[in-house]
Amino acid sequence: MEVRFILNQKETVVEAAPDAVLLNVLRDLGCKSVKCGCETTNCGLCTVWIDGKSRLSCSVLAASVDGHEVTTLEGVEKEAEEFGHFLANEGAEQCGFCSPGFIMNVLAMMKEFEQRAETSGRTEDAVPDVEEIKEYLAGNLCRCTGYMGQMRAIQKYLSEKKGVRVG
Repeated sequence: MEVRFILNQKETVVEAAPDAVLLNVLRDLGCKSVKCGCETTNCGLCTVWIDGKSRLSCSVLAASVDGHEVTTLEGVEKEAEEFGHFLANEGAEQCGFCSPGFIMNVLAMMKEFEQRAETSGRTEDAVPDVEEIKEYLAGNLCRCTGYMGQMRAIQKYLSEKKGVRVG
């Protein structure tokens, strides 16, 4: 079946079997940041944005993105690189295998909280607290870092981007 969608701001047309999983289609298209780590929707390595919302591409049929916009880490390289520096400075990059999905979720979280602040009219709603960060990122598994470096990196990144202390 033919599937038409926007991939990283480019019109894309692929032939996909009705049971094809988006993860595999994206990798076939060269999006190597999208990885399979668990095959059980528990690790977050395959995180992409569909119409701006984080989704696990291993649990999405490719046919379902017809007419939608899909963003992978390759589509947000500038933002990802910026946040990646914060991870590296906190010693949280380690092997880097989980980083693409993790970074996609951090950037999505930031966008979601910005939208929340716009809706409420309260600028303080743009910055998640530590518990909100933990809850938002609960589905991202990392086998190397112990999460403390990642949490410090997120807090420092948000503090710099928002000009406030996160805590």
